[in-house]
Amino acid sequence: MNALDSIIIEGARQHNLKDIRLRLPRNQLVVITGLSGSGKSTLAFDTLYAEGQRRYVESLSTYARQFLERLQKPDVDLIEGLSPAIAIEQKTASHNPRSTVGTVTEIYDFIRLLYARTGIAHCYQCDRPILSQTIDEMVDTVMQRPEGARFMVLAPLRADPQAGFKGLLKRLRKEGFARIRVDGKIHDLESLGDGAALTTTTLDVVIDRLVLNASVRNRLADSMELAIGRSGGQVEVVFVGKSMETVVETLRFSENAVCTHCGIGYPELSPASFSFNSPHGACPHCDGLGMVREFSPSRIVPNPELSLREGAVAVWSQRHSVAFSEFLEDLTAFYGVDIYTPYQDLPGRFKTVLMHGSGKQRIPFTTAGKNRVLKTPKPFEGILAQLSRQYAQTPSSAEKNALGAYMAETACPLCHGSRLRRESRHIKVEDLSIDQLTHRSISALLDFFRGHAPRENVA
Repeated sequence: MNALDSIIIEGARQHNLKDIRLRLPRNQLVVITGLSGSGKSTLAFDTLYAEGQRRYVESLSTYARQFLERLQKPDVDLIEGLSPAIAIEQKTASHNPRSTVGTVTEIYDFIRLLYARTGIAHCYQCDRPILSQTIDEMVDTVMQRPEGARFMVLAPLRADPQAGFKGLLKRLRKEGFARIRVDGKIHDLESLGDGAALTTTTLDVVIDRLVLNASVRNRLADSMELAIGRSGGQVEVVFVGKSMETVVETLRFSENAVCTHCGIGYPELSPASFSFNSPHGACPHCDGLGMVREFSPSRIVPNPELSLREGAVAVWSQRHSVAFSEFLEDLTAFYGVDIYTPYQDLPGRFKTVLMHGSGKQRIPFTTAGKNRVLKTPKPFEGILAQLSRQYAQTPSSAEKNALGAYMAETACPLCHGSRLRRESRHIKVEDLSIDQLTHRSISALLDFFRGHAPRENVA
């Protein structure tokens, strides 16, 4: 066996090891067996892993080591060919709904770290990459355009919803700005008065107007820096034609992690951003479980061969009052449905109305007036909304348990079972989000990480 392909141990005396010498193959699965107390765990954890961890810590900077406990060298004469080590602890099986194979083995912790440090944010609305840029990078992009092109440097601003534009325009005039762009049109600040006539909530301040050439670089950098300071990190460069209002091309830049097209920003990423056990990463609708208990149409209508009159809707099966009969006849008559038709044969549109409501469609329902019967048009709420409202409002545990019979666990409609909040699902490594990566098989994951290993050290 080649020395480069093996781990060599000489003179291991840690705990109950008796000065053993051993050579283990690298990049292979090695199983250590033996009687209880023979030193299996001592060899694996207290010798091999401890030395690998110690060497890793010693490789860190002096600043980083001051925050870590100093690790003792195991009682061994020599260990060669050892790589930095990761210990996966032995644990009993867990039935916690928040646990997965990745979290129990703690491998998911390393994947979260990978995404927090190397993942690229994508806008969850337009799916464009969200990359912060330095001013030099922005200037380089602009300078690649044809020489002689005319352009404006703009700072996008948003008005205070309460105060409007009055204070903003006054401040811009005081700071020496002369023009703004609103809905694509250039206006002199002096001509706008207090801005009461403006109906938009956003405007662009014209920071500078330039013609592209080699000598304009420093002035462009200064103008972009001023725009970024004014807008909180955003800047637009608009190339124009003969008229300043004829837009040829618009370049949007951001110093922060914000989508320049949709304005959607991302917080600073950390491993907790990808944990479904943390409020920073968990889907707010299902609290990171991936499943929600909701009222299920299949449980509400357990026997679709029955008609509405025969009690196909289980929650209505015990309602026999005259008022309820009139309600059912009004509802079916409005949609032209026979009350004696089996539920499974009812039109799909009517089934949707029955479960989800009529929306803005008003249905004339019979109501008892003084000495006469009235028809009152009103929307139908829908069975699912009715049951959800009753479940939320009732203080009775018995009633909640009874309503619970019509509920079933389904995949969360927001995270689709991934357990993570929307922002976390749009951080990608090699065009894969963390939930897409962790849904792969072990063999597919191994291929993925082998393709990204700096050296062939993945076993």
